[in-house]
Amino acid sequence: MAAAQCGARYVGFVFFDKSPRCLTIEATRELAVEVPIGVAKVALVVNPTDAEIDAISSAVPLDMLQLHGSETPERVAELRSRVGLPVMKAIGIADAPDLDKIPVYEAVADQILVDAKPPKDADLPGGNGLSFDWRLVSTRKWRKPWMLAGGLTPENVAEAIALTGTTQVDVSSGVESAPGEKDADKIAAFCNAALRA
Repeated sequence: MAAAQCGARYVGFVFFDKSPRCLTIEATRELAVEVPIGVAKVALVVNPTDAEIDAISSAVPLDMLQLHGSETPERVAELRSRVGLPVMKAIGIADAPDLDKIPVYEAVADQILVDAKPPKDADLPGGNGLSFDWRLVSTRKWRKPWMLAGGLTPENVAEAIALTGTTQVDVSSGVESAPGEKDADKIAAFCNAALRA
């Protein structure tokens, strides 16, 4: 509710056991029905099986999937068809060669999320509070809508928007008081800074 009240257009529900933000299907269903109309409900999944996707999509009123694992372009297309929802594919960026993946996924996904590539020993594919060199995407011509993620905070989101030209930003750890615990004041500060930018 804090996100919706300050102007967020998406809220994400994490279905990844290793994440401190992981929710059960039952808890997500209870939260999802409270989301105001006009705010997209996004399920964040990591290399989901068909059974996992079927269980989530049959129980939770969703508007979009965010694929945050190593899903191939073929798997992205398959999941998009299976659930009948738009799909956002997350792509980890560390240096220029990582950008080569973007057009491949633009061909099959509805949106792209560019995030900092996690360290090799990381347990989480995202939500690590890391950023990448935003200049890597500052002059890119995009074929699909895209969202910037990775280490964004109320303090740096305006700079990130100015440097990249993005019209959509994603935040998780940057608005938490502790891992997995969202802070309503930080959410409001982030949304206000993003909207002003």
